[in-house]
Amino acid sequence: MSTATTYQPLRIIIAGGGTGGHIFPAIAIAKALQALHPQVTILFVGAKGKMEMQKVPEAGYAIEGLDIAGFNRTALWKNISLPFKLIKSFWQVSNIIKRVQPHAVIGVGGYSTYPVLKYAQSKRIPTFIHESNAFAGKSNILLGKQATTVFVATQGMESFFPKEKIVIAGNPVRTSITNNLIDSATAKSMLGLKNKPTILSIGGSLGAASINKAIATYMPQLKAANVQLIWQTGKTATQELQKYHAPEAGICVFEFIKDMDVAYAAADVIISRAGAMAVTEIACMGKAAIFVPYPHAAEDHQTANAQALVNQDAAIMIKDTNAQNALVPTALALIENEVQRNSLAANIKRNAISNADVVIATHIINTITSK
Repeated sequence: MSTATTYQPLRIIIAGGGTGGHIFPAIAIAKALQALHPQVTILFVGAKGKMEMQKVPEAGYAIEGLDIAGFNRTALWKNISLPFKLIKSFWQVSNIIKRVQPHAVIGVGGYSTYPVLKYAQSKRIPTFIHESNAFAGKSNILLGKQATTVFVATQGMESFFPKEKIVIAGNPVRTSITNNLIDSATAKSMLGLKNKPTILSIGGSLGAASINKAIATYMPQLKAANVQLIWQTGKTATQELQKYHAPEAGICVFEFIKDMDVAYAAADVIISRAGAMAVTEIACMGKAAIFVPYPHAAEDHQTANAQALVNQDAAIMIKDTNAQNALVPTALALIENEVQRNSLAANIKRNAISNADVVIATHIINTITSK
């Protein structure tokens, strides 16, 4: 006779957001926690007005927003209200934590991570950080000193965090990508495209101006090369670039691609920013990629992400300032060079870690249930 497993009810807060690179890993961790421990209740805490306030409920989770913003590096005058927002966010966080009484708090990066984890640490609640980049952000470095565990994606993070707190886990990836079994021809057909060479351009959820401008400038050359294009323009450029949308001519323009597994599978070459999650997902799919790091990312971490792959002959990197003239010609040359494409794809695939969500969730549950 089998005995049913009993689970201690757990309450966990996941804080962070701002971009898909923070939100989707957080959702992957939440799903892994639920799969491993059915009696877990999860509450997300994000920043009001940011994309997590939409994407997290769409994934089926509750979220509460804080009145907080990050430091504006380009318009310093906009930071005048920042101290007041920070004080208000700590007051909001204290109310949330008093009400929820969480067994653990997880930070995935983004504006809400710092106040939520800092307050939790002051109350001696176990805190867990996930640092997705090869160059750690300042907030995570500060929080890491008192964190229970710091999950990182790469080796060599001891310069940022206490060595004894580091667990190398990789970056959590959506199961639709890690379990992807769609072949390239089928994926192209699902998007209304032909089985011809295809470039996928993704500039992140908010878009990438330099990438978008380069593609728009070289549109005649792309059409002349008889190459198909799947183009995620991001929120800020959709109206301006929608005029290029012509599926019958092999040009598909989207503000946001929901089914990224299909888009990745359809691609022969991928153009992308070098955020940690984009790099991780492309590695899991094993695709030849050209990275254009966002030059204003904190501590220039996107360049560090891309350079780590270039050093392994696992990707091509083009500086943002060179994208206008070099990006599309490089992509077209790569489309023509099957040997190089296959080499880049095989090398980047070696960097893939597909079970980071389970590694992180297992460690968290074991830590808080053993106390």
